[in-house]
Amino acid sequence: MFQRKVYQKLMIWKEKYASKRPYGEWLDSNLVMLKDLKIPNQRVEEYSKEERAKLQNEYTSYIKIDFANTTEEILDIFSNTAKSDLLFLRLQTETGIKLIEGESAIIFDQIQCNSKARNIAKDLVKDGRYHYIETADFLYSNRKFEEASEYKIKMYPMDYEEFLWAVGSDSNVFHDICRLDEKMGNLINRKLMRDFRLYMAVGGMPQAVKTYIATNNFDDVDRVKRQIIKLYLEDLNRMDKSGKLAKIYKAIPVQLALKKKHFIFYTAIGKPKTEKDERKLAELWDSNIVLACYHLKTPDITAIPRYESDKFRLYMADTGLLVTMLFDKSMGSQPDIYNKLLNDKLDADLGFLYENAVAQMLTACENKLYYHTWKKRNSSHFYEIDFLVTLQEKIIPIEVKASAVNNERSILAFTEKYSMCAGKQYLFSQNDVSRKENLELKPIYMLPFLFAEDSKMT
Repeated sequence: MFQRKVYQKLMIWKEKYASKRPYGEWLDSNLVMLKDLKIPNQRVEEYSKEERAKLQNEYTSYIKIDFANTTEEILDIFSNTAKSDLLFLRLQTETGIKLIEGESAIIFDQIQCNSKARNIAKDLVKDGRYHYIETADFLYSNRKFEEASEYKIKMYPMDYEEFLWAVGSDSNVFHDICRLDEKMGNLINRKLMRDFRLYMAVGGMPQAVKTYIATNNFDDVDRVKRQIIKLYLEDLNRMDKSGKLAKIYKAIPVQLALKKKHFIFYTAIGKPKTEKDERKLAELWDSNIVLACYHLKTPDITAIPRYESDKFRLYMADTGLLVTMLFDKSMGSQPDIYNKLLNDKLDADLGFLYENAVAQMLTACENKLYYHTWKKRNSSHFYEIDFLVTLQEKIIPIEVKASAVNNERSILAFTEKYSMCAGKQYLFSQNDVSRKENLELKPIYMLPFLFAEDSKMT
């Protein structure tokens, strides 16, 4: 079982919200606040095995029901849900687990598979005797079933720090590196970059990470990731019978590799976009398997939520899946490709791969994704900034390059053009720490830890 930062959010829910008494009355008076609540991406301490074992025993008892794989007897319990007392009694009898008021949780896993259980969830919560945790796949999570009373927590692929914990590396050194903010030297920087490329190659899907730890075999890891991609495509085809969403998903690696200024819908599906397609795209964004980065026409601290909805870039939610989709078996053996990636020996410009990794890391830090392009004076060419976020009422431009050598023109032009609202400027690459006037040049592995040290970026 991996240590995940989402556990901290569950603890906040348990301690601050789920335990309110009387819960029903408190819930009714706090619906809007609860629905809109966001939890900062605070640094999470790395616990010892003993501490983790203690933390993972938050309830005296719990009953977990996997509605995608359960017995007919359990399903029958939810065929008649009019009396909650009878439901609780039958659950305890069938599972052999005693529920204790105020000390037990009931987990509805794959809740989308049982509409009756889903429909009574709000009433059970208001009953207040026990705590309830629902899980659902992305197809369900983006449908209009959300109740205002629900405390909704998004799950992302494992971020880089969680990956380091999983493989047994000390993440504290990265926080120390950020605080020192000095060159680490070529040997150390190359080692740390190789470690980060391992994360890019394996990705943050728990099944893939588990396989890597167990086998240290990239062929096995790649098979796991291809199975995940296959399941995603099957789910997308169930969501959209026309097949357009699946085509869009498969087109992301190609369009990233071609370095398009924005995602070209017609190229992906061979047809113009319709209003119905717009609604389907909204569901795809909500699924969290892709990341939409919108174009800001005029960056301004007051206008950052105002973006061009028809002009966006798409990234994969997991860079490890992107790697698998990019490199098919015709390019050679998978271990060979992965080893070349680890050692930065692939004969290709992989700037877009690092760009995807940054999109993934920014999203894990609860940032919305925006970018900006503008035409150069007296030229047909454009400047572009890969990502814009806000910090302390300033716009922070972020550029991502495979190499930082002579690649700062766009970000310097941005700072000059938007000097009134521009804050720190970052260029992330594989290179060691350096500075050019107000431009901070950082190795890409520092990004999530740098943001954690700086303060919350939104």
